[in-house]
Amino acid sequence: MDRAEKYRACVEGLAKFARGIGMSDVVIGLSGGIDSSLAACMCVDAFGADHVHGYMLPGPYSSEHSLVDAQELALNLGMRAERISIDKPFSAFVDVLGEHCIMARGLAAENTQARCRMVVLMALSNAHGWMMVNTGNKSEAMMGYSTLYGDTAGAFAPIGGLYKTDVFAMSYWVNESARANGMTAPIPEHVLIKPPSAELAPDQRDEDTLGSYAELDRLLIDYVERGMTREELVAAGYDAAEVKRVTDRVDAYAFKRALEPPFPAIAY
Repeated sequence: MDRAEKYRACVEGLAKFARGIGMSDVVIGLSGGIDSSLAACMCVDAFGADHVHGYMLPGPYSSEHSLVDAQELALNLGMRAERISIDKPFSAFVDVLGEHCIMARGLAAENTQARCRMVVLMALSNAHGWMMVNTGNKSEAMMGYSTLYGDTAGAFAPIGGLYKTDVFAMSYWVNESARANGMTAPIPEHVLIKPPSAELAPDQRDEDTLGSYAELDRLLIDYVERGMTREELVAAGYDAAEVKRVTDRVDAYAFKRALEPPFPAIAY
């Protein structure tokens, strides 16, 4: 499948799922990152901008440029985007958890921020009858780089079948296609070039934890999509320690993926 075919599969899968459960409007969190930006483009193509409700949910480590990027994306797509801070609910959880949140740092604190965002989005979904859209990709799902009951939540994940490198490639394609049709490129240039980050801790960068997405995705596709064994991966030239690190995480986080929403099947 080329980029256009994969994009259509994602949009059509999203629209079909929503029709099947009788939903016409969706709510989506806009982080200013590339995943939510591409997912928002798909939502607008599937439902129309008036039926897509975007929310920026800044926390203590959200950067101002990410909020600007999210707002620019919404303006380019013609969709409405509102801001609801999670600072107060997160602070309340830190107060309750005390030392368990390690002075508002560490894994517990990071995951609590993601869960605060989920609570807000689900409250909006319940209040207005909107379907919550998940914005996670397959690379992070395979590596367990997501928060259970946080950013794993949602009714459907339009980019859940896409590896991160494909998310980038498809985002460039979306912009190129828009320009070719005389339209404004929807995804801000800054979103395409900044290092991916969950922004749940100071100076956090996804690749500091996961490694290079280009190398990670190549290994994941061989292991997950093509069914190569660990021995075959090493024989193919992958570093043995990296094979163990990645495949151990893929296997260990199967329980988390089992609780994630459905997504379109994408052939690799």
